Amino acid sequence: MKRMQSSNILVSGLRGLGVEIAKNVILGGVKSVTLHDQGQAEWRDLSSQFYLREEDLGMNRAEVSRIRLAELNSYVPVVAYTGVLIDDYLTQFQVVVLTNSSLEEQQRVGDFCHSNGIKLVIADTRGLFGQLFCDFGEEMLVIDTNGEQPLSAMISMITKVSPYTFSICDTTGFSDYVRGGIVSQVKMPQKVVFKPLTVSMAEPEFVMTDFAKFERPGQLHLGFQALHSYQRKHNRLPKPWCQADGEELVSLAKEVNSGQTGSAKVDELDDKLIKKLAFVSAGDLAPLNAFIGGLAAQEVLKACTGKFMPIMQWLYFDALECLSEEEGGAMLTEEDCAPRNSRYDGQIAVFGSQLQEELAKQRYFLVGAGAIGCELLKNFAMIGLASGEGEVIVTDMDTIEKSNLNRQFLFRPWDVTKMKSETAAAAVKQMNPSIRITGHQNRVGPDTERVYDDDFFESLHGVANALDNVDARMYMDRRCVYYRKPLLESGTLGTKGNVQVVIPFLTESYSSSQDPPEKSIPICTLKNFPNAIEHTLQEKSTCPLSRSSLGLSDSRACLGFKPASLHPSLSWDSNRPRSILLSAGIQTGLAPSFSKLGFKPASLHPSLSWDSNRPRSILL
Repeated sequence: MKRMQSSNILVSGLRGLGVEIAKNVILGGVKSVTLHDQGQAEWRDLSSQFYLREEDLGMNRAEVSRIRLAELNSYVPVVAYTGVLIDDYLTQFQVVVLTNSSLEEQQRVGDFCHSNGIKLVIADTRGLFGQLFCDFGEEMLVIDTNGEQPLSAMISMITKVSPYTFSICDTTGFSDYVRGGIVSQVKMPQKVVFKPLTVSMAEPEFVMTDFAKFERPGQLHLGFQALHSYQRKHNRLPKPWCQADGEELVSLAKEVNSGQTGSAKVDELDDKLIKKLAFVSAGDLAPLNAFIGGLAAQEVLKACTGKFMPIMQWLYFDALECLSEEEGGAMLTEEDCAPRNSRYDGQIAVFGSQLQEELAKQRYFLVGAGAIGCELLKNFAMIGLASGEGEVIVTDMDTIEKSNLNRQFLFRPWDVTKMKSETAAAAVKQMNPSIRITGHQNRVGPDTERVYDDDFFESLHGVANALDNVDARMYMDRRCVYYRKPLLESGTLGTKGNVQVVIPFLTESYSSSQDPPEKSIPICTLKNFPNAIEHTLQEKSTCPLSRSSLGLSDSRACLGFKPASLHPSLSWDSNRPRSILLSAGIQTGLAPSFSKLGFKPASLHPSLSWDSNRPRSILL
């Protein structure tokens, strides 16, 4: 955090991608963020720039966005700059981020930053395609390559050779090993060397995002350079789904390829792929900006902190599977995707007007309005989901806490203690007044099936989960399987995340695969809805043994709980004792239930005493 708090960041380009990066970096807690843009807000910007309103059209994007971005974190000063990016101005920053910039500006700024020790991130999105480039200098020191906790293990034997052994040094001068000892991993810093942009363009290194598309990065590397050539020639991007513009971009890509002398040159250009790039390059999609923007912001934090291995050095991404034509559907026409002076022009350019009309009719159920829920609601509003006859129903029983504000970006300090669902619904209404959204405060489960009944689920087009525990996920999965509704499942844990799309009769359900037991309990569940024995054990300040950073299974072991005997109808699961407690039907207090389950203390810490009539005196 100290390194981040001493870093000044410049974000150039405040369209949808730029505002995503700025939002994430500001929430991260850097020293300052400067927003740079010389352009004015246009209709197509409203497709993904969630801090622009219709009344802001014609105004400078950086100046308008600054006020709303500054609300995200009062500890991070946010300023707007609308001048030219001259070299002297760049010297005050530790990291420079370029979006929506020309290739000539990228090369000029890239050469200056590399020679002056300023870290550079270049990000760009064109419809369904994304590009990311990193240059963190010739001597970037990564102090922790993966962010994982250092490993620690007990020593069982020395000099014994096996696949699990390792050597440390010459031990001939040591005495013979007797017993005991613990070995701990020490992470060593790693030096990483980056090429400047001009060199890396000719000799690129790619990070693969999809090994089923092994040849795509090299092709898109040339395609994006051809797009810059097209813009320089015509002062615009290719028209959406225009065959003539597509053919011209293919010709430009062949010229770029023929001029390559390094490893960037490909043997055969994929004309079909380059045409698709031309067809959708005028599009501006909020979901793709969220993805590339999240990656770019993460690279900024890596550059500031020296933690986690940076991207080396190019990353290309495409989501062409989203096009119906990829599955044998009809090819879109130029007329279908022509601009209509609508806030959805950036999306219509890619998918056409018919899909936009279908999105407006959708009725979706979002469960959870936390960090993932806020991002989903923002994307729902930007793409125009439920902006016509449809509706988005979001439910969350939690209230907003101050600790939520560093990641749940729809909330502000003055929203603390308010209900998450209602506040989030009001926030996305500001982003897109057309969205029809309703906030509930219900917890999904058997006790609310009178609210979310047959009629409710039958009326839905789909469900999106933004939950923080496996039990609620499995419950919603069962409901979606029963009613045959699509389910969008997602979750995060630190820097890791997962997404699963469940489609009836096509994919497996969420419950079809078993997740490993949860090692920790979400803090919102612990503070607001503790409902299991593990939740009391998690409270570190109440049990002297738990202060030593033991996990749940270790805490149960310390307290000495184990089943002496079990009823034939019960089964013991060491990782999930809650399954026993719930199936036992605790109705008459803890003591009878513990007796029925056969729990008794095998051994106790000297500071604890056992009271058979009140076992909760130990647990609490």
